Amino acid sequence: MYDDIGIAGIDIIHNGSMYQMMGLVCVAAAAYLIGNISPAILIGRAHGIDIKKEGSGNAGTTNVLRTLGKKAALATLIIDILKGTFAVVFAGLFVGKLAAMVAVLAVFCGHVWPIFYGFKGGKGVATAFGALCGLNPGLGFACLGVVAVVVLLTKRMSAGSLAGALAFPLLCYFIEPEFLWIGCIMALIILVKHKDNIGRLLRGEEPKMSFKK
Repeated sequence: MYDDIGIAGIDIIHNGSMYQMMGLVCVAAAAYLIGNISPAILIGRAHGIDIKKEGSGNAGTTNVLRTLGKKAALATLIIDILKGTFAVVFAGLFVGKLAAMVAVLAVFCGHVWPIFYGFKGGKGVATAFGALCGLNPGLGFACLGVVAVVVLLTKRMSAGSLAGALAFPLLCYFIEPEFLWIGCIMALIILVKHKDNIGRLLRGEEPKMSFKK
């Protein structure tokens, strides 16, 4: 999707170059800060609640849906996706493909561990999807397809997210092999962030999604 040389003229091919290192550090920092934007927390505050103390305590779309309803959840989902896409597309256009790949991981980590909210953010699934679409739409929508099928079958977002994480490295291998190792790291983070969900799924206690509000 991106050229190896960004339109800003920064060379990211020559290994060990100072320009490469400076460019990647700046991209990673900027993408991480973009990831810190938390619509779940901000929308929760607008409704007079701390979303991290309501429901599951997760600052993500599913908890917003259960706590504040469909409109708040939709706004959360869209913003989380778009911030991931924006960070990666910006990095790819102005620096290059390697920077775009770094931005995927950085914006994802910014969402999961936001410095502005005590390093307590969401689980990163929506932001990861948006970031992947910015890097390679085919990869992003392939992951979304896995998630969607499992959610439809189980009515549980956590099950879909876990299935997507498990399938992610394999999808990277076939669609975007250069991203495989970063993809493995992201998949592992998503699995760890869902450890409580895994326990509830194994016990048959994980609640199904509800769209009543």
